[in-house]
Amino acid sequence: MPESHNLEGELSLGDGFTADGGCACGGVRYRLTAKPLFVHCCHCSWCQRESGAAFALNAILETSCIEMLAGQTREIELSSESGRGQKVHRCPECYVALWSYYGGAGDKFSFVRVGTLDEPARVPPDIHIYTASKQSWFELSHNIPAVKEYYSRKEYWPEASIERARLAKA
Repeated sequence: MPESHNLEGELSLGDGFTADGGCACGGVRYRLTAKPLFVHCCHCSWCQRESGAAFALNAILETSCIEMLAGQTREIELSSESGRGQKVHRCPECYVALWSYYGGAGDKFSFVRVGTLDEPARVPPDIHIYTASKQSWFELSHNIPAVKEYYSRKEYWPEASIERARLAKA
């Protein structure tokens, strides 16, 4: 098997978890080499507009845990509700959004669009956020935490994810 490198050019060590994904036309293919730190199902009006759906489902993980398998993304800068903006990585041919870097998190963390994974059911949401602006017809599961706006990471994230995030910031 050929050696693969992540977005930062380092060899990926990972935790044994892998998940492949890509755009609609197949021009961009990528692999997650670690389990997401946490998965947001965001119901804010900005995510609704950008996704064209009732919510966006984003898996947060270290950018170093994304391997490019084929093609390259095109980075587009967009505004965001927080005012800090985001850099969306899209396929340059079919324009599907694959992941974003949000201004508050920087480029060390990617928010991968779960719907671009080959098996999105493997990465379910850990929390529903910004439910104050969710579509009234969407019923929330009582099995998944839900908050009206954002949340405290210390309250919801697993300790292992908090530690991984701390190490990634270092």
